[in-house]
Amino acid sequence: MDFEIPLSIQAYLEALDDFIASKIQPLEKAQDNIRFFDHRREHARTDWDNQGLPRPEWEQLLGQARQLAREAGHYAYALPREYGGQNGSHLAMAIIREHLAAKGIGLHNDLQNEHSIVGNLPQVLMFKDFGTVDQQSHFIPGMLRDEIFIAFGLTEPAHGSDATWMETRALPETYHGMKGWRINGEKMWTTGAHIATHVFVFARTSGNDGSPEGITCFVMPRQTSGYEIGEYLWTFNMPTDHPRIYLREVWLPEEAILGQEGQGLAVAQHFVHENRIRQAASSIGTARYCISESVRYANERKVFGKPLSANQAIQFPLVELHTEYEMLKSLILQTAARMDTMSKPEIARRLSDKIAMCNYRANRLACEAADRAIQVHGGLGYSRHKQFEHHYRHHRRYRITEGSEEIQMRKVAGHLFGFISH
Repeated sequence: MDFEIPLSIQAYLEALDDFIASKIQPLEKAQDNIRFFDHRREHARTDWDNQGLPRPEWEQLLGQARQLAREAGHYAYALPREYGGQNGSHLAMAIIREHLAAKGIGLHNDLQNEHSIVGNLPQVLMFKDFGTVDQQSHFIPGMLRDEIFIAFGLTEPAHGSDATWMETRALPETYHGMKGWRINGEKMWTTGAHIATHVFVFARTSGNDGSPEGITCFVMPRQTSGYEIGEYLWTFNMPTDHPRIYLREVWLPEEAILGQEGQGLAVAQHFVHENRIRQAASSIGTARYCISESVRYANERKVFGKPLSANQAIQFPLVELHTEYEMLKSLILQTAARMDTMSKPEIARRLSDKIAMCNYRANRLACEAADRAIQVHGGLGYSRHKQFEHHYRHHRRYRITEGSEEIQMRKVAGHLFGFISH
């Protein structure tokens, strides 16, 4: 299969580059906004005296960039045209994600908090495919205008990858004459809860522990009685917007259910394959940045009277990384292109192992490339005056979230050994 980038996507990459140069970079450089991206970035972004949360001025800057991208028609690129998008394909999104990440961090794309001028926007598609007409008309426009933010409450203190064993429970209860559900439990890593207007709360409404059936997704308004944000969990990559939340006697009406009662796991996993292939593309883009910067530096740096790059101890590790980058890029683009020919059920049945391969290997490659870049750059690489420590800290997270390496490898093994039927 030929993976020459289609001319239409090449033209779009050029349009994105022009937009970045004309609109995003001037904003990045204005009023010392560069402090959010240079060696001061972690401090500039983090309000250390307010639970380690993102500083308001940092989030306001990201909002300005999103608005510019929205006005230019880039932000919703991947969405259907009915939502102001351009029906961006899986292949196009993989190419775009790799292209933006390979530029390094900047206001155009900074994966520390999933920011990009070309948005992922999985929650819009969750409402599109599972929401009622009323839910769609309320939530989708609000999310696209940055008026509604929804945090994701699936993981629990004692349950991560084993989400079907969640302990949060919802029991039917009529309250003030209205049918609904009474919810009790805890959630962890509820990213974005500090600015969320709503939270997706996943709770078991029926069935046995470990069963994929019987989990329900509720859309809970932030101001709901019994909802409480606990401590924010400080992470390897600061600032943090990942709190523990408590649900104590929370009552929600039946209308708060997204999708069918008992089928919430399908809602939670709705975008998993799309997200994983795009995440893999971002990771190899980061790897390309780290490799390219290392090659450039090795050619420029003189040691013992000759370029650093003359040493095989420098060449060979970068050759290994570059080779894996090229192989992964081919597999990622091939897999994304095949996804464009299949329905969601077909993707899950026929490509979930390939997507898992792409994801866990790409995330690992990003970390290895960042680590090697630190080594090649020596003391300067270890400093915050280079981006490599930022990339390492962020992409190390991806080896755990969105399906850990072990979970991804188990998926591949299931296909390889016949435990999962095609």
